[in-house]
Amino acid sequence: MSDSPARAPEGAPNVVVVLFDDLGFAQFGCYGSDIATPNIDRLAQGGLRYNRFHVTALCSPTRASLLTGRNHHAVGFGSLADVAVDLPGYNGRIPDSAATLPRILRDHGYSTMAVGKWHLAPGGERTAAGPFDRWPLGLGFERYYGFLRGDANHWAPELIRDNSYVDPPATPEEGYHLTEDMADEAIRMVVNQQESAPGKPFFLYFAPGALHAPHHVERSWADAYAGRFDHGWERWREEVFARQVEDGVIPADTTLSERPSWVPDWEELTDGERRLYARMQEVAAGMVTHTDAQIGRLVDALERLGVLDDTIIMVTSDNGAAASGGVTGTINEHRFSNRVGDDLSENLEHLDDWGGIHGYPLYSWGWAWAGNTPFRLWKRYTWLGGTRVPLVVHWPAGIRTTGEVREQLTYVTDLAPTVLAAAGITPPEVVAGVPQQRIDGTSMLGTFADAAAPDTLTTQYFEMVGSRSIISDGWKATTDHVSRGIVDEERLLVGSRDFDTDTWSLFRLEDDYAESRDLAAEHPEVLGRLQALWQEEAERNKVFPMADSLMARLDHIRGPLYPVGQRAVLVPEGGPVSDEALPRFGQGAWILADVDVPAEGAEGVLFALGDWTGGFAAYVADGSLTVSVAAPGGLVRARSDSPLPTGRHRLGMALRPLPGGGFTLDAVVDEQVVGTTRSSHGLPHGFQHGGASLRMGFDRGLPVDDGYRPPFPWTGTVHHVLVQAGEQVPPGLDELRVAFLVE
Repeated sequence: MSDSPARAPEGAPNVVVVLFDDLGFAQFGCYGSDIATPNIDRLAQGGLRYNRFHVTALCSPTRASLLTGRNHHAVGFGSLADVAVDLPGYNGRIPDSAATLPRILRDHGYSTMAVGKWHLAPGGERTAAGPFDRWPLGLGFERYYGFLRGDANHWAPELIRDNSYVDPPATPEEGYHLTEDMADEAIRMVVNQQESAPGKPFFLYFAPGALHAPHHVERSWADAYAGRFDHGWERWREEVFARQVEDGVIPADTTLSERPSWVPDWEELTDGERRLYARMQEVAAGMVTHTDAQIGRLVDALERLGVLDDTIIMVTSDNGAAASGGVTGTINEHRFSNRVGDDLSENLEHLDDWGGIHGYPLYSWGWAWAGNTPFRLWKRYTWLGGTRVPLVVHWPAGIRTTGEVREQLTYVTDLAPTVLAAAGITPPEVVAGVPQQRIDGTSMLGTFADAAAPDTLTTQYFEMVGSRSIISDGWKATTDHVSRGIVDEERLLVGSRDFDTDTWSLFRLEDDYAESRDLAAEHPEVLGRLQALWQEEAERNKVFPMADSLMARLDHIRGPLYPVGQRAVLVPEGGPVSDEALPRFGQGAWILADVDVPAEGAEGVLFALGDWTGGFAAYVADGSLTVSVAAPGGLVRARSDSPLPTGRHRLGMALRPLPGGGFTLDAVVDEQVVGTTRSSHGLPHGFQHGGASLRMGFDRGLPVDDGYRPPFPWTGTVHHVLVQAGEQVPPGLDELRVAFLVE
């Protein structure tokens, strides 16, 4: 075998995959929406739209399937990366036997680049110590810039460049926005690659955070939609449906289902509720249009480089629109994972800043329902509302008849085989000495030229958080199982809460595009066959044991090889420390900074993690200590009324859970409580879905409370910070002196 670098096959195209997040079937203009997406619409007009393209119904699993061509359970992603467990179908580790598309392309002479959301590194493996084998560079990409977790604050994200945490290039005050930054970086990567190796094909995976919570966008983008959605989600859905039929996006005989009981009747809402909910959709629409504009910048760059005609661009979403905002929507999406409900009056108080820097919002599930028109339900469910999403494919050199709709049944596992087929690359049977498991997807290349080409799939199982379905030979069987984890779904959705009592419905997809007519009673033999087939597929793909909650497998959570334990002593020289490298706070904690307090001008941040949507901080202002916790239930703050003594001291906070729920927050100076307050809400599982790092001696991005503004550096010296989990009082200062360089 030659040691020379591989050269790509002659004529191999460039490839750009754009993967939206939590975007429903009806949220692109070219799929019937009145949300402006002119750049994606332009790609559709010059390419193809698919109207029976399916995904897995959840973020990490779809991404794993897209990048491997395999079913999600078969590569360890039956659930989210965050809750990886010691079960084969749910371990969150793409195996070496499932070499990824970027790895194969790289080995065949492509440059490979990823920008945006990753969400494929298992929980516990996302600190500065790695391991890095399931980060982007470990799975075939040569360059990476983005965020590792499921979401990120678009004003002040936790960012990764290659294998290192980095700060954003600008601050919220300077107008920073994550999607614009990612577009800048994607353009820079591609331009630099083509300048450095003209003609070498590239694979760019571009995964923006839209339309996942938080819905963050500069106000003018949302204001452009002022008044557009005042008529409500039912009327909007009907208008979208009419355009979908008129434009030929969906069959003319499609039945639009009635509004379910758990989605409020718009006409029965108060004026305040309508104003609030309409603004939620204005912000969401602005975010989609803003993201479309960044995609347009990327496409324009490809055109300027002269490579657009030879580039396959695929634009899709990882699942349907998300309903975790519940009935009322939420000003802070961190709340749902901590089972903290939302208050309509509080949401109204934040109406003017919805989408701005102070919140972490997600719209009411009425808009998620409408965003998946004409389908039922939403993300996390294997009804079509969760699994059928837009797919636009643009390739001037390979698609001759453009502007058409393709009706073939297709699945996310088909994208990798399609790219390989277009590049003239045969999927390898062995990679780095490891025999490869079967690729479950089938190339869609034949559909590019032939509207009558056969479906790429005849049978496909689905399972997500206990919701199950299967497509086979034109039929679809779907359970009514309601998963656990979102309070409003558990309270309001009609369906079964027990696997043993689940009811299966049966639909004939060829003449029932939107799962509207249940034929189970008329064709029991077909339903029985599909149930048995689902069981076979589930066993083959490692679906069992199932669980109907994202948190249900906590007993199986795989801990890190080098666990943090109950105590960590941290020094500023090491830089920010990821929250995954800190002891857990569920049973309380002491967080104390060993500092020198100057005789004059003592002020600044001692330590901080997260921001005002979720985090904690200790800082000194006006000579006094303040400690704050931004918990899911709201901000909790304790303050000392006395000036700090000069000299060396331990300053910080104690968190103590209360019997029956809630916690106390104490401001502490040398183990003495100098201020205290109480919260009725429990301590959160984690302060930030998107990850956060503990910083010592300063803060960055957004503050934990509005009593300071980052960076607000400490004017004295921070020697180290102790994090001690549990309620036990830490040892005295002298017993904790550590042999670091600062001592």
